[in-house]
Amino acid sequence: MRPTTITYEWRGDFADTAADALHAEAFGHPRTPLGLRARVRRHSLGWVCAHRDGRLVGFVNVAWDGGAHAFLLDTMVTGDQRRAGVGAELVATAVRGARAADCVWPHVDFDEHLRPFHLDACCFTATEAGLVALR
Repeated sequence: MRPTTITYEWRGDFADTAADALHAEAFGHPRTPLGLRARVRRHSLGWVCAHRDGRLVGFVNVAWDGGAHAFLLDTMVTGDQRRAGVGAELVATAVRGARAADCVWPHVDFDEHLRPFHLDACCFTATEAGLVALR
């Protein structure tokens, strides 16, 4: 059996059905159509897809303000690929893409249980921030 390789691609192609399944698994909700492919193409600086044997196993969206700030959103990895460095490489590829677009500050928000991933594995620095729930 040959070892499989995970490929990471900035602005890579993906099917909405694959992204819907990944999002549902990553965030623990029923599978619903999100239309993510059209949304990221229309609104995002970029995104990163991780594929293994043709299957979407990871994804992160990179939104931006059109200038210096990039925002990492919805970092997702399939359950069978977690804790294997896939998420960290998704983020590293996203940061390289943002840097190539002349962004200066990549931002990320995260739940407390993801603090070690973002601060240790991905080298983000903790900052003070504010949030208003609109719903």
